[in-house]
Amino acid sequence: SKNVAPRMLGVHPDPHAWQNLANGQIYVRNIQTALVNAAPLHASAIGQRGERYAAALKALEHEVRNAFAKIAPEARRVVTSHDAFGYFGAAYGIEFLAPQGWSTDSEASARDVARIVQQIRTQRVLALFVENITDARLIERIQAEAGGVIGAPLYSDALSAPGTSADTYIKMFRHNTQALSTALRANPVVAR
Repeated sequence: SKNVAPRMLGVHPDPHAWQNLANGQIYVRNIQTALVNAAPLHASAIGQRGERYAAALKALEHEVRNAFAKIAPEARRVVTSHDAFGYFGAAYGIEFLAPQGWSTDSEASARDVARIVQQIRTQRVLALFVENITDARLIERIQAEAGGVIGAPLYSDALSAPGTSADTYIKMFRHNTQALSTALRANPVVAR
């Protein structure tokens, strides 16, 4: 994570930096440097593969930005289980509302849930998402109280099983972008 600027909550860094493809490109460079240092005889091959992967991430970032550019900024709000998408939101202009903080170890309080429900009603947030690593019951409870539609699962801290839609970093990013942009385009706020 060298050279990745962390988002901070007080003195604690948000650990989800890979949710911004620009940070993913920094990770590629850092890994490439470490591999070259560990295996200098393979520096050329490592460099070529690293460059190809970094270029793929840069192209994907362009795709992601285009997907959200078509959605009105006031319609770019979603609810997720925990706050794992802060880097994604900051990079691509999406406001993520989450009753839990960065960790899935804690449970959302009744006050946190009530605050989210009120915010959903006030701001007409209709897109809710369960993450692949969390229990769906919290989002289902919020949906029952505030309405909206639960979209396809989002991948925050873990990939999907091999051979499925989010089993690599690039596929995970495409999956999440597709799930989010589809739900946001369906929001009637966009049609205003």
